[in-house]
Amino acid sequence: MSVTTTPEATTPPSGTASELGSITRSAEAARERTAVLEEQIVDNPGAYRVLTGDRPTGVLHLGHLIGTLDNRVRLQRLGVEVFLVVADYQVITDRDGAGDLPAVVREVLLDYLAAGIDPERTTIFTHSAVPALNQLLLPFLSLVTVAELERNPTVKAEAAAAAERGGRGMSGLLFTYPVHQAADILFCHGNLVPVGEDQLPHLEATRLVARRFNQRYSAAQPYFPEPDALIAPSTTVLGNDGAKMSKSRGNALALRASEDNTVAFFKRARTDAERTITYEPELRPEIANLLRIGAHFAGTTPEALADELGPAGAGRLKAVVTEAVVEGLRPLRARRRELASAGPSHLDEVLARGNARANEIADRTLDDVRGLMGMRY
Repeated sequence: MSVTTTPEATTPPSGTASELGSITRSAEAARERTAVLEEQIVDNPGAYRVLTGDRPTGVLHLGHLIGTLDNRVRLQRLGVEVFLVVADYQVITDRDGAGDLPAVVREVLLDYLAAGIDPERTTIFTHSAVPALNQLLLPFLSLVTVAELERNPTVKAEAAAAAERGGRGMSGLLFTYPVHQAADILFCHGNLVPVGEDQLPHLEATRLVARRFNQRYSAAQPYFPEPDALIAPSTTVLGNDGAKMSKSRGNALALRASEDNTVAFFKRARTDAERTITYEPELRPEIANLLRIGAHFAGTTPEALADELGPAGAGRLKAVVTEAVVEGLRPLRARRRELASAGPSHLDEVLARGNARANEIADRTLDDVRGLMGMRY
């Protein structure tokens, strides 16, 4: 999330110079705030509750692990309470059917548990199993305007994509996506959301909903927190075609992939014609991507790995990265196979416990909201 999960049809922010300048300033402020928050989390992890999650559109891949999963495990180990939503309703924001959701959800659960998510410390739940969460959408929708929804980056990108396709228009579910996200975060009073800088406008929509609800219905004592962004420490992971790693593009390395598939994946990875290995993300994005992946698993920095390889060339870089990923993923893959061999009953139990806890909290929040709005009969 990622926040919950942004549909993959998003594009980089676009707009006027004033809008882009505002986005840049917001990102700078969020980075500064994140540095402060990281210190506070170490000192008092119990003061924070994190909401994050994924759309169950397929098994998770290397980009998920580096971009979000490892950070979730880190926060969990620090003692932060984490809520992890498997956003099944979000699957149908931009498609006509959900497919075999139970099977996909179990695969995602396997990836979570194998990566180190502990269901005793992290609440894992599905959208569709928590009715009170989704019922919060009605009062929340009254707090935003159509114009504000239209300005949301995800909504703007999907509107442009729909116009370009000339076929299926944007669904009402996708149009109201920012408000769904607000409900996801606020139902559990989440006050910290790990996001990339490109997702800051999504979180600002949640902050807006919380602020307006408090102003209208709970001015004396604000009920909802305005959640802070925790800027993710890693950047976008590219697939072996040089584009953002994505299930829908077919350029991703699944966490469950075999070691042979991993070797083949990196053999096909794009590089460039320069022999000397340097870490220059703007000038050499494919090389920089491989260096970041290798450094992540080797416990070093991309700059240090580049200095170590120097004139060795792209072939050697691929070999080093492949070895680091194979070794780094070996425990995760072994744990995943062990969990899968035990059958679905354990996974179903994990989800049932998480759904029960999420329902308990959502029911209480919805009851509070009704009371504050004068609608408790």
